[in-house]
Amino acid sequence: MVKNIFLALGLTLPLIGCVTTTSPVATTKNYSVDSDTYQSTGKSQRIKTIVLHYTVSDNERSIKTLTTGNVSAHYLILDKNDDKIYNLVPESERAWHAGEGGFSGRTILNDTSIGIEIVNAGIKPEYRDALKNGDMDYHPYEHYVAFDGLQIKKVAQLVQDIARRYDISPKNIIGHADMAPSRKIDPGAKFPWERLYFDYGIGAWYNEADKQEIMNRRTLVAPSVQEIKQAFRKYGYQINNSDEWDKPSRDVIYAFQLHFRPQQPTGNMDSETYAILQALNMKYASRDDFY
Repeated sequence: MVKNIFLALGLTLPLIGCVTTTSPVATTKNYSVDSDTYQSTGKSQRIKTIVLHYTVSDNERSIKTLTTGNVSAHYLILDKNDDKIYNLVPESERAWHAGEGGFSGRTILNDTSIGIEIVNAGIKPEYRDALKNGDMDYHPYEHYVAFDGLQIKKVAQLVQDIARRYDISPKNIIGHADMAPSRKIDPGAKFPWERLYFDYGIGAWYNEADKQEIMNRRTLVAPSVQEIKQAFRKYGYQINNSDEWDKPSRDVIYAFQLHFRPQQPTGNMDSETYAILQALNMKYASRDDFY
């Protein structure tokens, strides 16, 4: 009887082992992805902004910084006579160029922008320490280094193409200073925003007639600090709610002037700066807001 039991176990144990260690191979079917039958209407382009920078360096150091460091950009334009625009990061990927700041209601611009770095020294060497002694708060126009003409032609071609492909608003073609006015001043007073607008149709610019009309309204009550700050916000700038022109607020004014009144970037609010700001809002927002 016992022998028969062991024989039975001897016969059945290997069978049990086979059952517990063997599993059937799953079979899968290849399913196709259909992108044509249904399409959502609730969508938009991910890329909303183009941010222009200068490198504050020469070609060699700019290349090294942007390819081996913790900062990057999608494109690099050197200051040498060649026919190339260098693509460092694919547009489908996130470059580390914008940092803290914001514009047009967006605060993490690395996620939704294309960054373009242009090799340029920024401030002339003899003026780089000019702010330290307290004689001035901001660099004037003459302290900045001019851009090479070939660089601007490359910028124009590149920005035209990107703006067309992503349907980017003219307002959202900005400088680093526009989105981070207390940290950055690039691409500086000598970046030719006005020329890019009139010669290449790039970016935003005000109508001179609107500006003059606003400046000629002598009978209107002077706007309050809060009203002016709200006008900055309407255009896209981030500015605080204080009732004075403190340093962070003046940084916004300076960044705005670098872009739209570069020959006189003072950081002080004046009638011409206000008129330019309102003229821009008239052009790129509803005119009913201003009449």
